[in-house]
Amino acid sequence: MADQETDKSQFMLDMRGVSKQFPGTLAVDKVDFQVKAGEVHALMGENGAGKSTLMKMLAGAFGDYTGDVYIAGEAIRLSTPNTAKQAGVAMIYQELTIAYNRSVQENIFAGNIPTKHRLVDKAALRRMTIDTLKLVKLDGKVDPATPMKNISQHESQLIEIAKALKDEPKVLVMDEPTSALTNDEVETMYSLIREVKAKGIAIVYISHHLQEVFEIADRVTVLRDGKRINTCNVKDVTKEQLVEMMVGEKLADFYKRTNKEIGDVILEVENLTHYGFVHGASFHLRKGEILGLTGLAGSGRTELGRVLGGIDPMNVGTYKLEGESIKPKDMNYMVRKGVAYLTENRKKEGLSLRLSAQDNVFSAIIPQLSRGGFTFPGRGTKTINDLYEALHVVPNDKKITVSNLSGGNQQKVLLAKWMATKPKVLILDEPTRGVDVGAKKLIHDVIESLAAEGVSVLLISSDLPELVQLSDRILVLQNGHLIGEMNKEDGFSDKKVLLAANGERSALSVEF
Repeated sequence: MADQETDKSQFMLDMRGVSKQFPGTLAVDKVDFQVKAGEVHALMGENGAGKSTLMKMLAGAFGDYTGDVYIAGEAIRLSTPNTAKQAGVAMIYQELTIAYNRSVQENIFAGNIPTKHRLVDKAALRRMTIDTLKLVKLDGKVDPATPMKNISQHESQLIEIAKALKDEPKVLVMDEPTSALTNDEVETMYSLIREVKAKGIAIVYISHHLQEVFEIADRVTVLRDGKRINTCNVKDVTKEQLVEMMVGEKLADFYKRTNKEIGDVILEVENLTHYGFVHGASFHLRKGEILGLTGLAGSGRTELGRVLGGIDPMNVGTYKLEGESIKPKDMNYMVRKGVAYLTENRKKEGLSLRLSAQDNVFSAIIPQLSRGGFTFPGRGTKTINDLYEALHVVPNDKKITVSNLSGGNQQKVLLAKWMATKPKVLILDEPTRGVDVGAKKLIHDVIESLAAEGVSVLLISSDLPELVQLSDRILVLQNGHLIGEMNKEDGFSDKKVLLAANGERSALSVEF
């Protein structure tokens, strides 16, 4: 690439041959990444491509990286987050770093609150906050003393940007900044980004949304499997070419399908609505079917799964399970009805990390293990032994504390927990996130086996090869609305699914 042959003084950010090794994994492999002053440079790639690791290196989270980093032409060793900040790097994460019980002004100036005679200088703090809010045009709209819990998502995002801009950064990293915004709010965000760009700040823009890249970015770099695949001007590339770069060639035999029979409709919903997240969704799921569900970040895919599992409320709509109308009032009720939901966040919502693997699995089937008000763990011995054998949990010690297991084996325990309930419908939200290739292959085999046994699976996944190879049909969500479905008979591909998720309705088999 021509960029790599030019002098480093051209770039506000110049990362050269940087690598980051984790045990057993080379997450970033000799990547070159350059961003010019006053440029919006999109960073794209599938999950696991290395985007987050590369940016965490830039943020000083991984001081043991190899390679060279220059900021404004000066060589910098990004050994700590404070080093990165002093060098002029500011990060705005998708998950906002907000203390919701604290005020706007306390969040913006956390760690640097002005004092007078050893007391907080409230007048100075308010004045400084108003000046900072002017950077994002929120002065006069947001009171600095307002608790962050009372601030909208859009305004919270802008406040995070203001917090970053107040330190006059040289490089600003924005990770999925529009994922929770409405269309009008997205346009406001674009306008702000253009203003920041005009100040000469180098902007790294991470997004899965192709249309955003073509709307706001000047150049784009694509990562795949930890390597830089290409860097090019946005005006010189098409959506299809970008998708090809991101997806690449895959091993067709990594996922092997089994022949199975799909039965009658077991779950049917009409006009399902969860206010603010899912709007008027109608679809069905058949016995033994693996129904994929995809959409970009913020599309509502997880929220839909949570409603079906009884975790979040169904405000409007009808829900039928084996022809019976039910109200998914809570998770325990749905488990009793035969619907289990595996969360995408195993550590925060799926597992009790301080308990044993056995206790975690048994927590889902306590009624089956109880009699006369007492619980008898021995009644579950065969169940957990069978699950451990099927899932190859390592080590084969049911009493081990879950926090001492690897991520892949934690995920297997989480899957075992819900398999123990013997569900009719199993909702899997990102079932292979954060696991190695071997664990992923095993989990895929288990999903196939469950479907062959007649379990109906709703597979929510942003892993395109996983979705394409395992699904019988795929539903596509965009901004909380089901826009259509894709049928295997019409031909699935990573490229086709990604285009559909980006609103290309020509990629759909059926348009809703």
